Amino acid sequence: MIMEGVRPNMGRSIAQKILEEHLVNGSMEPGSDLAIRIDQTLTQDSTGTMAYLQLEAMGVEQVQTEFSIAYVDHNMLQQGFENADDHKYIQTVAKKHGVHFSRPGNGICHQVHLERFAKPGGTLLGSDSHTPTAGGIGMIAIGAGGLDVAAAMGGQPYTIPAPKVTAVELTGALPPFATAKDVILEVLRRLTVKGGVGRIMEYIGEGVTTLSVPERATITNMGAELGATTSVFPSDARTRQFLQAQGREADWVELLPDSNAQYAEHIVVDLSSIEPLAAQPHSPDAVDSVGNIGAIQVDQVAIGSCTNSSYQDLMRVAAILKGKTVHPDVSLVISPGSKQVLSMLAANGALADLIQAGARILEAGCGPCIGMGQAPATNAISLRTFNRNFKGRCGTDSAGVYLVSPETAAVSALEGVLTDPRHLGAAIEIAEPEQFPAQDNLVVPPATAGEEVAVVRGPNIKEFPLNTALPQHWEAPILLKVGDNVTTDDIMPSNAKLLPFRSNIPYLAEFCFSPVDSGFPARAQQAGGGFIVGGDNYGQGSSREHAALAPLYLGVKAVIAKSFARIHRANLINSGIVPLEFEQPDDHEWLKEGDVLLVESLVEAVQGDEPIPVKVVNREGQFAVRCALSPREQEMILAGGRINVIRQSQKGDA
Repeated sequence: MIMEGVRPNMGRSIAQKILEEHLVNGSMEPGSDLAIRIDQTLTQDSTGTMAYLQLEAMGVEQVQTEFSIAYVDHNMLQQGFENADDHKYIQTVAKKHGVHFSRPGNGICHQVHLERFAKPGGTLLGSDSHTPTAGGIGMIAIGAGGLDVAAAMGGQPYTIPAPKVTAVELTGALPPFATAKDVILEVLRRLTVKGGVGRIMEYIGEGVTTLSVPERATITNMGAELGATTSVFPSDARTRQFLQAQGREADWVELLPDSNAQYAEHIVVDLSSIEPLAAQPHSPDAVDSVGNIGAIQVDQVAIGSCTNSSYQDLMRVAAILKGKTVHPDVSLVISPGSKQVLSMLAANGALADLIQAGARILEAGCGPCIGMGQAPATNAISLRTFNRNFKGRCGTDSAGVYLVSPETAAVSALEGVLTDPRHLGAAIEIAEPEQFPAQDNLVVPPATAGEEVAVVRGPNIKEFPLNTALPQHWEAPILLKVGDNVTTDDIMPSNAKLLPFRSNIPYLAEFCFSPVDSGFPARAQQAGGGFIVGGDNYGQGSSREHAALAPLYLGVKAVIAKSFARIHRANLINSGIVPLEFEQPDDHEWLKEGDVLLVESLVEAVQGDEPIPVKVVNREGQFAVRCALSPREQEMILAGGRINVIRQSQKGDA
């Protein structure tokens, strides 16, 4: 699949050009630490409350970035006061500290940011794992935990292990009813959900010019499902056309790889060979063709999310549905990606076509993608144009979720079964608008005198938990043992019942690991904390740092796994939780929940690079782990987390 070392020359890739332009310190050598200046940040309301509580704790008066914005797009259902209180807190804290505020109804953060604020050649850090969406316009856009984003707003560089740059060469052009969604599903089929770990996926080749910016953004959006640091496309004539239509041509710069650009790896995707695909339950890489899966009965179809809710996406859906009626056994819901998209559909009549066909129109927000409403029926099959289909994420554990393109979703909604859209015949051509209605009236600018703004805090907003300095010895039981590809949804569920409590870690902790073992919180509290043991790719999925903060609140000091997902590992370290990796992965098999582990000389161990012995006290056994930490990460672990480091440095400066 991946060919190593195919480019012997020393030209620079797009990713290298942007990273070098923003390099603060460190090295571009893969594996070494790389610290970059951040131009823009974004938060959303599911993770934003915690990020701004952390910003306040740092003592930051005004953000130091070129542009920072807080979106409200996740916690939209106001069943009680909690979500509205969080929105008011975010709006007032943003106004005080120099952050723009995108009001509820303005749209999904990634879609709006692509339309209105993303700039080719810039850097963007967002407290959402799908922040790489902006790579479709030529940014280095990275998802991170809220604390990392808060630190970036405070002017600190963002530090990561320097990634490899993998070239994904696109050749040819997509045939009718093959889509950008199918392209990224094909890449996921080849590389799996771990295939992008430690990599930036850079899309090159003549096939790139055939894709619009929204199509490119669909591909970079789901690069998160590869585990990639980010994904990026060139900034070319198509990019300029999009920005010109948005009234932002001044933001355009040409950004292309050198003709002799060097890449660590190289794969080729022939667009002309792409066919309609679907990711089957319960993983985005469980991909097969729609034809091979067959005409399975469909109960629900959901179209939208930050992956597929652009103007062109929904116009194609409207063209398929126009004059027809959704199958009587199918519930069809559509959530436009932004106010801009929704207003355009309303103005040209396409919205009426959707409604007449039987679609239920949701507000411009994330909605069912993050389990905020529209949970399927028991044992239902749901086709979704979203980016993740982890078990239970939709709100119904027994449901089977398939990820498909908008065209496949629309045709299947009419037929009542999973259907290959190519039977419609001629391609549906939707022209790119020459001009978008560019109106940012739902974006509230910050105050000119922030010190005069009073921050409003509702009773649901609690302080975030702080860790203590790392102990010299740690003896505690294994509280929970899990297998491979455990997601942040497994660790800290995100659904309509729990999302209103994203600023209340003590309450959320009561549901930590509830999809895996509902007894975990009580067991952890009774034991006074302990270890978690995991398999490969532990913590894949969302950037939510709640999946680290809830275990921290329950006394978890260390996680031992075969390997960690990038963002979750960073969130553990930010929280002062030690990420340990098995020296011999097979040792995972013989460990049991309840085993009591002892790590001696822990402080010295995390500062070295030698294997660390771990005693199994109750069975008189022993195994070894590694703790590969950079000096910066060691400092955070020893101090008990990044906030403690920042506070200590502030005391030193005083």
